[in-house]
Amino acid sequence: MAVHLSPFWKLSDMSNPYVLVLYCSRHGATRDMAKYIARGVEQSGIEARVRTVPAVSTNCEATESEIPEQGALYCTEADLTECSGLALGSPTRFGNMAAPLKYFIDGTSSLWLSGALINKPACVFSSTSSLHGGQETTLLTMMLPLLHHGMVLAGLPYSETELLSTTTGGTPYGATHLSGQNSRTLDETEINLCIAQGKRLGKLALQLQS
Repeated sequence: MAVHLSPFWKLSDMSNPYVLVLYCSRHGATRDMAKYIARGVEQSGIEARVRTVPAVSTNCEATESEIPEQGALYCTEADLTECSGLALGSPTRFGNMAAPLKYFIDGTSSLWLSGALINKPACVFSSTSSLHGGQETTLLTMMLPLLHHGMVLAGLPYSETELLSTTTGGTPYGATHLSGQNSRTLDETEINLCIAQGKRLGKLALQLQS
């Protein structure tokens, strides 16, 4: 079977571009990060569309309703196909992204085949319970499928000077948060870096679109 990858991406609706902020969150920390990243995206002048993914279960008969009881809507293939940029967020699970997000990403082969995400900007963000609990490895492993999709990865540059002084979350690979066994909310530095990352992603999406 021949694989046909389009060299350049096209939006289905150029008049209404948006950046997709897609996250998985169990206790709320990554969800809170997504909200601040979305705020930064919109400060750049482009819409932010916040979406999540359903849980997965070892019980093959377990199902999730199409609309979650609370929080963001579940992401659809169309949300991902038509976005101008992507911010991908997950809590750390043994130095890797959480299973629900991995399951969703593993189901995007059709987008890889069509080249739907090629040349779109993307960034990653994560939350960990401990300071050295896999923040950076989680971010790096989240980048791998995005590279396979041909996306343009954007980290956090050191012009964001809080990267040099943070004692909690924050890396050049992407925004992070130290949740401390879910006892800590995002501090000012972590919030500012989330907003900065969203703002940079939004600006890149607008520049690449034009």
